[in-house]
Amino acid sequence: MELAWLAAIVIMALAFDFTNGFHDAANAIATSIGTRALTPRVALAMAAVMNLIGALISTGVAQTVGAGIIATPTGDDGLLVVFAALVGAIGWNLLTWYLGLPTSSSHALIGGLIGAAIAAATTVKWDGVLDKVIIPMVVSPLIGFLIAYLLHIAMMWALRRVAPGPANRGLRRAQTLSAAAMALGHGLQDAQKTMGVIVLALVTIGWQSTFTVPLWVILSVALTMAAGTYAGGWRIIRTLSRRVVALEPSSGFAAEVTAATVLYTTAALHLPVSTTHTITSAILGAGASRRLSAVRWKVARTILGAWILTLPGAALTAAVTYLLLLTIGRVI
Repeated sequence: MELAWLAAIVIMALAFDFTNGFHDAANAIATSIGTRALTPRVALAMAAVMNLIGALISTGVAQTVGAGIIATPTGDDGLLVVFAALVGAIGWNLLTWYLGLPTSSSHALIGGLIGAAIAAATTVKWDGVLDKVIIPMVVSPLIGFLIAYLLHIAMMWALRRVAPGPANRGLRRAQTLSAAAMALGHGLQDAQKTMGVIVLALVTIGWQSTFTVPLWVILSVALTMAAGTYAGGWRIIRTLSRRVVALEPSSGFAAEVTAATVLYTTAALHLPVSTTHTITSAILGAGASRRLSAVRWKVARTILGAWILTLPGAALTAAVTYLLLLTIGRVI
């Protein structure tokens, strides 16, 4: 029975990883598509490859998610906690993908863990949630907005005497590199969160005693996310590339460089930040630097509302799933 539950969790984790890939494909390539620096299929292929490489580089964030959010649950009910957390995260991802909202897969997964743990009376490490999730969740978008705002102003000043045609051509070429850097950062951050959940399940049933990520977990998660990224989440790509800000090569480049820098820094610190929050706020900052009216603030407010609801929404779904499955198990 334990082995069956573990297999189900690995399958669900990889399913979440796939939804994460197509849900968050927009994070890496929406700006490049919006500025026509890359064609959609070329952008997706590049993002898939860079996501794969990023997922293979480091596992620090995976250990934070596996060990730093909830206490390790025990027994079959413990595996049920992990399974319900994944159901909550996948459900939220699919809902927001359908609505075309760029929300955080990372926070959906963390919210699922918290909700399932509360329902199962498993300890939630609230200090870890505050330090490693809530504070970075608030700070990283603000930093992304501010840096992209200032960087784009500096770029416009530096290019003020360059003809628009040559400048845009050069910036579109540069966006190939900045989009690749952003996709690498997405792999560094988001793939590791799925690894952390699988390792949590392995520790729960005693198959390993530490939160070291096995090679088979790294490879399976990396390949699944790459496949999901290549599948593409066009609804969210359209939102980020067209509906929030009318992007230009300079603003797209500034947003991607800013977001990639934030993601690399937080990955080095083992902080699981949202790639979605980071790139969206950077796009807003770069767009607002030209003029505030360039940003469609009504769309931005809708996205912000979805961000706020992600943790409790995924947590509630996971908690209901856990209680429902527990009841069904007892009846059977």
